[in-house]
Amino acid sequence: MLVLFETAAGYAIFKVLDESKLQQVDSLYKEFETPEKANKIVKLKHFQKFQDTTEALAAATALVEGKLGKSLKKALKKVAAKEAHEQLAISDAKLGGVIKDKLDLSCVHSPAVAELMRCIRSQMENLISGLPPKEISAMSLGLAHSLSRYKLKFSPDKVDTMIVQAISLLDDLDKELNNYIMRCREWYGWHFPELGKIVSDNLAYCKTVHKVGDRTNVSSTDLSEFLPEEVEAEVKLAAEISMGTEVSEQDIENIRHLCDQVVEISEYRAQLYDYLKNRMMAIAPNLTVMVGELVGARLISHAGSLLNLAKHPASTVQILGAEKALFRALKTHKDTPKYGLIYHASLVGQTTAKNKGKISRMLAAKSALAIRYDALGEDTNAEMGAENRAKLEARLRQLEEKGIRRISGTGKAMAKADKYQHKSEVKVYDPSGDSTIPSTSKKRKREEAEAEEGGSEPATPAVKAKKPKKEAVKEEEEEEATETPKKKKKKDKKSDVSLEEPVEETSVSEETKKKKKKKKVKEEDDE
Repeated sequence: MLVLFETAAGYAIFKVLDESKLQQVDSLYKEFETPEKANKIVKLKHFQKFQDTTEALAAATALVEGKLGKSLKKALKKVAAKEAHEQLAISDAKLGGVIKDKLDLSCVHSPAVAELMRCIRSQMENLISGLPPKEISAMSLGLAHSLSRYKLKFSPDKVDTMIVQAISLLDDLDKELNNYIMRCREWYGWHFPELGKIVSDNLAYCKTVHKVGDRTNVSSTDLSEFLPEEVEAEVKLAAEISMGTEVSEQDIENIRHLCDQVVEISEYRAQLYDYLKNRMMAIAPNLTVMVGELVGARLISHAGSLLNLAKHPASTVQILGAEKALFRALKTHKDTPKYGLIYHASLVGQTTAKNKGKISRMLAAKSALAIRYDALGEDTNAEMGAENRAKLEARLRQLEEKGIRRISGTGKAMAKADKYQHKSEVKVYDPSGDSTIPSTSKKRKREEAEAEEGGSEPATPAVKAKKPKKEAVKEEEEEEATETPKKKKKKDKKSDVSLEEPVEETSVSEETKKKKKKKKVKEEDDE
């Protein structure tokens, strides 16, 4: 049996002298306690040394990926030509399948083989002759570093330090540009103040000032390169009636130098923005698709690196950049901020104020996934970011249209809202309220109508005779004395009778009055 052993210095192929020892796996390490014992079990058959670290890295990566490298193929062909009938013990079963397909060698992989590999590694310096220990350790260290870089897929394109510096420089350039343009407008405004109101674009303003110089040259200068025809005509008209002061040629030259600086910085800023855009698509493509180049670069710059940003949870990504407002809110026991740097993302900007908090929370959650995918994933495409952005846009449309699904039922049907219909109420003017004449009661009107029909005078209403107060009080006391709680019905009857008594008294009083009148009439007749 042959044993394939990989080292940092090269490939070693050993021949097993006593295969019976391999049956005792648990006690196999005792046979490799000393170099003499180890030489009785295995013997070096062939060793193929690597020329440099590059070849060692290529061989190691091929083994990691389960492929057959060129150097290994050469070494196995030499052995296979001599001892093709022997079995080959290997440490990787996947590699054994490749060797068997390409070189037609029978490969063995078992726990006994794995234990044998560990024992050979313990006595490697003594079993492989011609390799000093210092050389083996140096090659092992170099290969370890190279293999680590390969596994991490280290690339200059993946360095996010450039993004941090680029976005900081971009912000500085914006500030300087604003200062320069304000100074230029204010300086030239003393000479030609109307130009600042007519030309609103800063870059076009500086180019126009640089080409025109003195305002007296406006009429003879072609400005169609920078300005539209209507604006150019307006500028020429304003130059003829301008109220600005006169300036010297030296002043115009200094203003032109300032305009040159503004134009150069603007061009460099555009170039830097393109560089940042390309670098962001290379390092964090999914984050760029989610929030844009500038917001993504500012998030990376604020966290320090892409890996540090990947360690933050979604809630931290959401309020990153609003730390001062957060701690102030916690200190004063008020509402915490809903967004930080992520507020400037296009998805948050196009929502209404009512839904900005919801969208920023959802965008932060999806962006956190995109950041981790970019920092720790092996793929460099932006499919995941595009898919999540499409979901967020669909959710945004749903919120804007107020298409909230019903909680009960299947949840598939959208909640229906009744169609709004405007109902106009036409009120008719009531003229009766304008009359100042007091209105007569219905009873009076009815009596007048009856009098007209009957031709007689209306009957005077009967006046109720009132009882003296003393008599009424006496009657109430007598009723209370005679009343018992069990005889409520009798009380009701008495109350009915008492209500009828005034009517009888009134009729009696009328009869007495008539009699008195008759007596008076008789007395007058007798006289």
